[in-house]
Amino acid sequence: MDTLDAMRVFVAVVERNGFSAAAQALDMSTAGVTRQVAALEKRLSTRLLHRTTRRVSPTSAGAAYYAQCVRLLAEFDALEASIGAQALEPSGTLRINAPVSWGIARLGPLLAGYRERFPQVELDLALSDRLVDMVEEGYDVAIRITREPGPSLIARRLGQSRISLCAAPAYLAAHGTPQAPEALQTHACLGYSYWAAGDHWPLQGPGGEVKVAVTNLLRANNGDVLREAAIAGMGVILQPDFLLHEALADGRLVRILPGWEAEPIGIFAVYTSRSHLAPKVRSFIDYLVETGV
Repeated sequence: MDTLDAMRVFVAVVERNGFSAAAQALDMSTAGVTRQVAALEKRLSTRLLHRTTRRVSPTSAGAAYYAQCVRLLAEFDALEASIGAQALEPSGTLRINAPVSWGIARLGPLLAGYRERFPQVELDLALSDRLVDMVEEGYDVAIRITREPGPSLIARRLGQSRISLCAAPAYLAAHGTPQAPEALQTHACLGYSYWAAGDHWPLQGPGGEVKVAVTNLLRANNGDVLREAAIAGMGVILQPDFLLHEALADGRLVRILPGWEAEPIGIFAVYTSRSHLAPKVRSFIDYLVETGV
């Protein structure tokens, strides 16, 4: 017996003065209503209703129980309505993981707008270029900049970034401007530690794809560091445009080897399950798509 269901049946019997009327109101059989009340009386070890051929009325114990049932059922219904409303409205703490450079350049400026639209959501942002375990570390959503976000995650594509070869004008003036991909072998290069290609830069251009074995005089696990080293004249970098656009726009860096670039890289919002996706997660990803990051 479900006690809440039995309580609802008992309340209906009292309020409609009979089993048949309660059964009609509840879309149940009269026998089913009778069984529910009988099971409730057996569970409570007390008689709740006076039964006559003409009407049904509560005993003194039944009247007291009825009053408590009405109060408890109202509180339970209010609780369910409250939880249901929360389930539809983005709220709570949203834990986000994003790469350091992209998080600073693209995500940081957007957070105030999201919070203005969804003030019930508290943001907990961790920036790291390390590939985190979302389940183990408790993240709701992560940004992955990759060509393949992984089969174990649900991914929504936010966009992509061009990957360009750049160097500072001062470096090129001192060391010459490479005219072909193979010429990079004689230049100082600055490599990203987490790039799977390592010291072999894959470039696509008019002649198809080539992999150039470069000498990385500096490796770093952060693209901002590599960009600043390149601006200082240390060497050539191959980095995404979201890191380079300001330095390219003001001339601190210039593109080299026109027509030769790495394959563009995708930017994805990833989460762990499609089932019961929390409104805070859905609203955040929708907001990122809307803003065109």
